[in-house]
Amino acid sequence: MLKELFRALRPQQWIKNLFVFAPLIFSQNILNRALVFRAGLAFVSFCLISSAVYLINDLRDIEEDRQHPVKSQRPLASGRLKKSAAVAALAVLVPAGFLVALLINRPFTLVALGYFVLQIAYTLWLKHVVILDIFVVAAGFLLRVVAGGLAISVYLSSWLLLCTALLALFLAMGKRRHELVLMEGQASNHRPILKEYSTYLLDQMISVVTASTLIAYCLYTISEETISKFGTRNLIFTVPFVLYGIFRYLYLIHQKTGGGTPESLIIRDRPLLIAIVLWIGVAAAVLNFR
Repeated sequence: MLKELFRALRPQQWIKNLFVFAPLIFSQNILNRALVFRAGLAFVSFCLISSAVYLINDLRDIEEDRQHPVKSQRPLASGRLKKSAAVAALAVLVPAGFLVALLINRPFTLVALGYFVLQIAYTLWLKHVVILDIFVVAAGFLLRVVAGGLAISVYLSSWLLLCTALLALFLAMGKRRHELVLMEGQASNHRPILKEYSTYLLDQMISVVTASTLIAYCLYTISEETISKFGTRNLIFTVPFVLYGIFRYLYLIHQKTGGGTPESLIIRDRPLLIAIVLWIGVAAAVLNFR
C-alpha cells in the first residue's frame, strides 16, 4: 500500500517544482547557502502541496480516469490504492506542506495557498472551461516562480514572469493536444472539455505561443535592463539551447505523439534533457561566475 501511495503522489511530477529555483539563479544567488536552503524549503513545500492536489484530483476523477488508457493504471483508478488511504495521506500532506511554507515567510505561504486554492478550483470547475483551463495549468508554473522569488525575497523581473507564462502555456497546450491524439474519438468521454478543442486549433495556438516565447526570451537576453542588472551581455549565448529545446519538444509532440506528461518527456528524452541541463549550466555560469 505504501508503494502505491507513493506512486499516487506522482513524484515524477515534482520536477515541475524546480521552477521555484528560477529566481535563485536569475538573481545571482546560487552560491548563497542561506538562500539556497530557503529555496530548497520552497521546493519541499510545493512537492507536498502539489502531491496533495494530485490525490484530490485522482479521488475526484476516478471514473473518468478509468476510461483513459494511461490514467486507468493510476493507483486509485486501478483500485490498488483505497480511497481511505488517500484521504489519510491528505490529512498529513496539506498541513505539512503549509507548515514548511510558514517556516519560510508569510508572502510565500500566501502564494502557496493561492496555488492550492486555484488547483482545487481547477479540479472542481475550471478544467471544464475552454481555454481558461489551459491558462490555469500555466498559472501553476507561474505561481511556482513567484513563490520562489518571495521565498528568498528577491525582485522578480517582468521578463522572467513573461517568459515563464509563455513557456507554461506552450507546455499546457502540448498536453491538451496529446490527450486529443491519444484518445482519438473517445477524448470527450474522458474529459468533456476536449470536445471544444481540435488538433488544428491547438496547433494554431501552439504556433503563436512558440513564436512569442522565443521572441520574448531573445529580447530578454539583449534588453538594456537585463544587461544593466547582470552586468553582462553574454546571456544571449543561452538562446541556442532554448531554441533547440523548444524545437525538440515540438518534434516529440508532432512526430512521436508525446507531450502528455512534460515532466516524463523531459526525463526520458535524452537530447531534450541534455539541452535543458546545458541551458541551466550556461545560464548559471554567465550570471554567477563572471
